[in-house]
Amino acid sequence: MAQLDAQRQKLKDDFIAARGYWSELWDGVLQLSPEFFEAYSVFSSVPWKHGTLPPKIKELIYVAIDASTTHLYNRGTRIHIANALQQGATRDEVMEVLQIVSVLGIHTMSTGLPILIDELRKSGRGAEVKDGPLSAEQERLKRQFVDNRGYWNPVWEQLLQHSPEFFDAYSRLSSVPWQHGTLGAKLRELIYIAIDAATTHLYLPGLRTHIRNALGHGATVAEIMEVLELTSVLGIHTITEGVPALLDEAKKAGLA
Repeated sequence: MAQLDAQRQKLKDDFIAARGYWSELWDGVLQLSPEFFEAYSVFSSVPWKHGTLPPKIKELIYVAIDASTTHLYNRGTRIHIANALQQGATRDEVMEVLQIVSVLGIHTMSTGLPILIDELRKSGRGAEVKDGPLSAEQERLKRQFVDNRGYWNPVWEQLLQHSPEFFDAYSRLSSVPWQHGTLGAKLRELIYIAIDAATTHLYLPGLRTHIRNALGHGATVAEIMEVLELTSVLGIHTITEGVPALLDEAKKAGLA
């Protein structure tokens, strides 16, 4: 990037002071629209200036939403992993975040199975719906899930009925960070809130469940609000992906 004028240099310095880092991703934005960059800087800095979560936790939340399978923004994931490590996160803590986020695909089941059951009943095939009492083995799997995860979702009852083997496998996978991790129950629930609330997912049943769980684990309103504020910046990736393409294509067109 060429030498910055005084206005742009001040905006860059203010961003670094508020956010603690700089990336070349911002160079093109600062070049093309300092007014937009300034507005985004103020917007994204609110939880950093007024929030209560430690910087390390903020960066782990960014890792979670960027690494989520509904987004997979690899450049941002790398930036925020580096930032989290600089803020004191360990390799194991970052790995635990990735483990937590990696089970997001279960929402295929938690959304699809209730629809399947509803459609079976509507089409006169209600006899194929398994909704009797749980067997002893299914009850054991339910207790094991509650012991490991600390909550129960009625959707899991249906999954237990229709595929206890799949439920058991999911329970084992999703419980690894709870059994072997170190982040703590409240932070894990805050991470679930972030990936369910992300604009690329907006999974409202899970969001409600994990807000309830987070409150139960001692999260404050301010902490949950801060997670939502941190997650609300996800739309900026339209700019960080689009501006380099714009600059490149403008140069090819002789408009640079």
